Parts: sequence; structure tokens; C-alpha cells
Amino acid sequence: MSERSDPRGCDLHARAPSWSNWAGDQRCMPRALERPATIEQLRACMERAVEDSRRVRVVGSGHSFSDIACTDGMMVSLARMRRLLDVDRGSGLARVQAGITIRELNGALHEHGLALENVGDIDAQTLAGAISTATHGTGAGLRNLAAQAREMTLVLADGSTLVCSARADPELWRAARVGLGSLGAIAEITLSCVPGFTLHGVDAPAPLEEVLERFEELALGNDHFEFFVFPHAKTALTRTNNRTELPPRPPRRLAAYANDVLLANRAFGLFCRAGRRFPSQIPRLNRIVTALAGRRERVDRSAAIFASPRLVRFTEMEYAVPRAEVPTAVRRVLELVQQRGFAVPFPIEARTVAPDDAFLSTACGRDSGFVAVHMYRGMQWEPYFRAVEAIMDELGGRPHWGKRHFQTAATLRARYPDWDRFQSARARLDPHGRFANAWSDRVLGPVRALSPS
Repeated sequence: MSERSDPRGCDLHARAPSWSNWAGDQRCMPRALERPATIEQLRACMERAVEDSRRVRVVGSGHSFSDIACTDGMMVSLARMRRLLDVDRGSGLARVQAGITIRELNGALHEHGLALENVGDIDAQTLAGAISTATHGTGAGLRNLAAQAREMTLVLADGSTLVCSARADPELWRAARVGLGSLGAIAEITLSCVPGFTLHGVDAPAPLEEVLERFEELALGNDHFEFFVFPHAKTALTRTNNRTELPPRPPRRLAAYANDVLLANRAFGLFCRAGRRFPSQIPRLNRIVTALAGRRERVDRSAAIFASPRLVRFTEMEYAVPRAEVPTAVRRVLELVQQRGFAVPFPIEARTVAPDDAFLSTACGRDSGFVAVHMYRGMQWEPYFRAVEAIMDELGGRPHWGKRHFQTAATLRARYPDWDRFQSARARLDPHGRFANAWSDRVLGPVRALSPS
């Protein structure tokens, strides 16, 4: 593959390689791959796309399970745009390039005594990708990552730049915070951070029915609460994280490796491979995995508690439902697996998120619970996911934008009160659909031209 440099500064691949996501099950062959390092170079990429009449998708670290980043046009990687640009410890504001990963951002903020108030348990995503898809952690009183943004600089389809904020344009800000890569290329983000803090984390098994009965109490009574349950098991694996004034006590490296890599990943991977080969044994294997998960306590800085290594490859679907519906959703999925005989070696996961006001945030306007289902790589996932989606449809579910689902613009519009306002912002910023792809054509629909005023 030959490479060359554009005179305007972009690194270009004359013949782009095939691209695949982290899970390895979404692939595409872009006509061009560009890797800008600055806003100026990103602007040049957009100008090239116009000249070559190519559609554009911006890609981060590939941690979406859907085809949201796939394109046969120009793919723009943010891998070289990952610097911390400015930080003010007094105000808690940090400005970063959009391609920085959450792990890198956590490390950089820590050096300045700051932290993100809440993140998920995977920290390999780029900040732009996580914000664009409404990625979240867990906490009934805490909002998703997009709600922590205070300003964003977009490079639009014509190469111009636009600084978005609630003060500059409240309507556009509510659209851009969860823009799904369809309004413009995010170049820089200013985040509201908090002083660094320590968490006391407790992982513990508990009777499933007790957890489901007390779900509201547990969600509201802890800073962060979530649980996992394997099909065919009657024990939930709970995780609670609460702020503490105790000093961090990081585990010894060998102990951390033994728990996070050998047990949580290597051993679990062996069980998954056994289940893939012998599906009839999955109920027994799931009960064994559950029984092996004992109580664990940790006291460490927030980023170290939130993040967990993910070495076992899988695909995933996750739905946001009203928080009160989470126990019903989990019960019905477990019943579904039993009744339909689905071979499922991965647990169901349940989390909570506070409401926000971004037009296409999965938590827009309501206290939300999230129920996620997974399938090990190489195993049939579609019948299971379609059956789960039917349950979530009945409960008013909204699919996580970065994960698998089977919805279209026609089925999604009624689930978002501000759907048409987002579409107006899309038509305003990208009237010719430069940032569209097959995913957006299907999930958002084509860009509609604005009516003359």
C-alpha cells in the first residue's frame, strides 16, 4: 500500500486498507483513509472530499458494534488528534483534541488533579466516538459522557469550522452533543471535570430476585450500581462504587493481573469457547462461572475502578428503557432464553443513567436504565438479539447508537420527542449529506432539505 502526504498536511493512503471494528464483525473498504493531526488538516480532508465527491465518516477506535463508522467513501481517522490542549484546574474545564481515548484522557486529567465524574467500564473509545453515541457509565444521579461536554469545535462538510456551545446556539448544542457523526467532524471538545476522587468498589454475588426487587433502592442508594446475571443462574453479580475519603490502595500488579486478566478474561474466554463448541452445556457452564465469582473490594482512584480490561471478543446490543422497567426487562430476557433455548454464554447487564436534554440521547428526558445482551464471537447472535429487541420495543426502548439493533428512522422517530429538531440541525449543517453512510441512511433517513423561510 502506498502512502503520500497531501500538500495541505493530511496523511493519505492512496489505496486504503480494509477496516474492521474491535469485535471484528463490521468491515468496510473505504476509497480513501486520511489521518489529520490538526484542525487545519481536518479541514483539508473535508475539502478533498468535496473535490472528489465522496461521502465521509469519521472513525475513532472502532469500539462500536454497529456499522455506524463504515463507509465506501472517505474514512477520516482521529488517531493523530489526541492531545490535551488546555486545562484549568480552578474551573475544571479541559480542552482536548477529539481523538484522545478515554484512557489517555483519564491519565492526563489525573496529572492535573482532575477526573471525569462518570465513565463506562471500557476506556479504549475515543472521546468523540463516546460522546457522539451517548456512551455512558452507571449512576442514577449521573448523566452520560456527552452531558459533560461544554463546547465542541466542528469541521463542517465545506471545510469551515463551527464552535458549538449552549451559550452560542442552544438548539444546535442539543443536536451536536449526540451527533452520531452526521453533523460534522468533531475536532476539539471542552469538558467539565471534577476534582480527582477515590472510589470504594465492592463486587459481590447476591440472590437475583432480591436484586430485582430492590433495584430502585440499590440504584438510588449508591453513587454507581450495576449488576450482571448469566442465563440459567439465580445469582446476580453486583457492582457498587461509592466515593470515599480513604486513600487509594491500588492492588499489587500480580494480584490485579490474576483477577482482571487470568480470571475475568482468560478463564472466562475458555468457558465461552467451551460453550460455543458444546452449546447444550452452556446452562451448566454459566452456573459454574457465577459460582466462581466471589466478593471483591477495592479502594482506588476513580478511573482505575471504572475501567476493566476487555480481552474476550463479543458483539452486543443495549437498550435504554425507563428505569422502573429494568427488572421487568431482565426477567423477560431470562425467560426468553429459557423458553426459546438460545445458547447464551454471556451475562445480561443492567445499569442506570440520569436524564439529559440532547435531542438524540438515549436518556433524553427520562430516568433511564440500560439492559445489555451480548454474544460470544463466532456464535449465532441475530435470532437472540431480535427476540430481545421485541421485548425492549414493548417497554419503550431506545437502542444504544453504537451497538447492534434493527431499527430504522421510521421506527425510531416516535421514540424521540425532538427527532425532527435534530433533523433540522442536520439539514442545516450538512445539507448535501456529506457525512452520511449506509447506517445513517437506514437509521436516520436521508437528509431533508430545509424549507425556504
